[in-house]
Amino acid sequence: MKLFVLLLLLASTHSFPTEPTFPEHQTESRFRFAALDEVRLLANGLLQLGQSLRDFVQNTKSQIKDIFQKLNIFDKSFYQLSVLASEIKEEEEELKKTTVMLKANNEEIKSLSLEINSKVEDIIKERKHLRRQVGGLEEKLSGLSQSLLSAEQVAEISTLKEIILAQEKSITDLLKAVKEQTEQLNNQRTKIKGLENKFNSAHIQETDENLDRNHQSNSLSGYLPYFTSDGSFSSDLPKDCGDVFSRGQKSSGLYAIKPHESQPFLVKCEFTEEGVFTVIQHRHDGSVDFDQSWEKYEDGFGDFSSEFWLGLKKIYAVAHQGHSLLHVQIEDWRKEKHFMLYQYILEDAAFNYTIHLKLQTGESSSALDEHIGYRFSTKDHNDGNNDDPNCAQDYTGGWWFSFCGNINLNGKCIQSRPRKKGTHWKPGRGTTSFKASKISIRHLTKPQTP
Repeated sequence: MKLFVLLLLLASTHSFPTEPTFPEHQTESRFRFAALDEVRLLANGLLQLGQSLRDFVQNTKSQIKDIFQKLNIFDKSFYQLSVLASEIKEEEEELKKTTVMLKANNEEIKSLSLEINSKVEDIIKERKHLRRQVGGLEEKLSGLSQSLLSAEQVAEISTLKEIILAQEKSITDLLKAVKEQTEQLNNQRTKIKGLENKFNSAHIQETDENLDRNHQSNSLSGYLPYFTSDGSFSSDLPKDCGDVFSRGQKSSGLYAIKPHESQPFLVKCEFTEEGVFTVIQHRHDGSVDFDQSWEKYEDGFGDFSSEFWLGLKKIYAVAHQGHSLLHVQIEDWRKEKHFMLYQYILEDAAFNYTIHLKLQTGESSSALDEHIGYRFSTKDHNDGNNDDPNCAQDYTGGWWFSFCGNINLNGKCIQSRPRKKGTHWKPGRGTTSFKASKISIRHLTKPQTP
């Protein structure tokens, strides 16, 4: 600045020549005026360079903040992985102990089975020997058929018959015992095989979960399988981000919640000085295609670390619990930010997620101040509104269309014309195209600043 003032003084000093009668002095004065314009141009350039450097510093701070948030998410994911790994190792040790015990029992059963088979073979041999003796006695009886048998012969025959009957009973009992032992052995083998399969699947599952855990921590997955140790469904999860905050969590990030009459799922919670928010839509770079089907808009799509749509089913599950407002924040291509806060009612899938809005605070939008009874629609699902039924096809993306050209936060992120298919907002004095948006459910629980 001092250099600029000095240059101006020098220029003003030489702007009035002491000898105006000479033409060469007049020519020199004109050259000095031209040098002053160049100095002014240089000063403007320096001012613009300073503005660009300040913008660069602000963007760098924002990027560093995003990096710290991602590191926080990574730390939480790594902690969850370590806990899961320790649980799997404990189960693995128990399975190993059970497997060793069952293998020992299996060896005992095998040895017992071999011993029984050996005894059965001995009994069968003895039975054959007795049958041969009986056959010899029958021959003797046939030879004496015409004469009377002696008392000794009758006693011998009776004794042999009793021995044969006793042996046959013993054989029957042994065969029954062998059958029972065989069935028990088969059951033990089935249990051992089942435990081995479970042991192998535990290793496979641990590997798969280790590979997919980091992706699932940021990707917009579906509902989460939260079960207790006895197999029943877990109900101890917070119902929304407001409940997460009331339980002592103060850091923004991903949390599992379980709204009333819903299964658990992941949401992105933001805790700021303005309030507690559940983010249901976020766009900033156009990396995710929002021209999706009705099914996708119901289930959700995108990635928590970049752009995403939470899903109409999950949004309704959170909104249906009440005690919340709808917060909309947008940023245009000139980096000017606008926000709106609405009282709202969201109906369920039977009514195509009809929304009712009333502006509470923020920049007015004539199209959305009193937005009553408009249904959600996509390119493959006609919402049944009274206006143009082809808004989603003509303007792309799923939205609560009132008049097609007024508002669409889920269009394509494009700056150049035509803007018909792009993201746009009509705040009452002309349509504004924008590059970033964030829609959140603000819970009526405000964090206290330290």
